[in-house]
Amino acid sequence: MKYRMAVALLALTGLFVSTYLYLFKVGLIGTIVCGTGGCETVQLSPQSRFLGIEVAAIGILGYAVILGVALVALSPRFSANAWPLLALVLLTGGAVVFTVYLKYLELFVIKAICRWCVVSAVIITTLFILAIVELKRTRTAPSG
Repeated sequence: MKYRMAVALLALTGLFVSTYLYLFKVGLIGTIVCGTGGCETVQLSPQSRFLGIEVAAIGILGYAVILGVALVALSPRFSANAWPLLALVLLTGGAVVFTVYLKYLELFVIKAICRWCVVSAVIITTLFILAIVELKRTRTAPSG
């Protein structure tokens, strides 16, 4: 249960990070706290949109869905079901693949690093690892 709770808390943290980046992108926050200028470079680049959608908005949606599934997995009603954990593994695994693509763009196309994006990458990778660990733990736990 502690892994499921950690997934929910990390997803909430990721949701806050994505919301912060989105609020900057749409002009509701004047400057972004970064320290290097790389965050603004990345956020204002053409690559900050994927299929016409702001990457930060995709992050908001993704983290919100992960948070929702994590909360379902925490519910006693679904604690014995494998589907919430399998869904978490699939969602976070897909997000890791997308994150690797975004890191490639930062490093080799934009040539700037956004610290907030790195934080998000660490969060999503940790979420993926925790989801796998929890799924394996529940599959090997003695029943009954």
